[in-house]
Amino acid sequence: MAARDGSRPNAPPALKGTGDARGFSHIDTWIFDLDNTLYPASCDLFAQVDHRMGAFIAKTLGVPYEHARHLQKAYYRQFGTTLAGLMKVHKLKPEPFLDYVHDIDLSVLPELPDLASAIAGLSGRRLIFTNGSRRHAENVARKIGVLHLFEDICDIAALEFVPKPERDAFDRMVRMHGVEPRQAAMFEDMPHNLQSPHDLGMTTVFVHSDYIDHPAQLKVRDWRHLPDHIHHMTHDLTGFIEQTILKPDAR
Repeated sequence: MAARDGSRPNAPPALKGTGDARGFSHIDTWIFDLDNTLYPASCDLFAQVDHRMGAFIAKTLGVPYEHARHLQKAYYRQFGTTLAGLMKVHKLKPEPFLDYVHDIDLSVLPELPDLASAIAGLSGRRLIFTNGSRRHAENVARKIGVLHLFEDICDIAALEFVPKPERDAFDRMVRMHGVEPRQAAMFEDMPHNLQSPHDLGMTTVFVHSDYIDHPAQLKVRDWRHLPDHIHHMTHDLTGFIEQTILKPDAR
């Protein structure tokens, strides 16, 4: 994964899969998660979102920040997103939450011309699929210099607030955008979010970093090979696109 300034350090050796090794020659739709996938986790942008989720819960529910943080993480693990838990348990409306947590400082985001060039080289359709809001995705993608390369953004509101990793979220996205799953590739930083794309027939790419926000990410440390639902793993999205997808014969 890229560093704060967008440079790409040497990554540890990639793990190999033991199951179905799906390639990219047949892919005509490229689907990218947003946070900590399209931009480097090392810039700590999502830490701002994470903090503001806790602050919103504390203020809205009238609880201490420490308790709010406990609820935030518990809902995230149980329901897929903190927002889903707040909606189901507390019947909160989603719009004020999304507006608040995405009111962040984007100056920490680097411009990523190498990533933009790599994505531009992907033949076919390109989509952003995020559990965040469209406005947040547009702001982030514009700042790093890739927004113009994407056909559309499938955000949480478009899916009526059904979040990844639920299979229903992927089914809705596929129907909404006319995606043929067996001709699509999904890039994600959360390994459990790749189970449903795999089951649908997509080629899956796990974009790994040192950022830990979920038990599923902790389990990666114990991997000796890739789980069956993950076909590829990279620490460097730009390099992976350049070397594995665009120029596979050059490796």
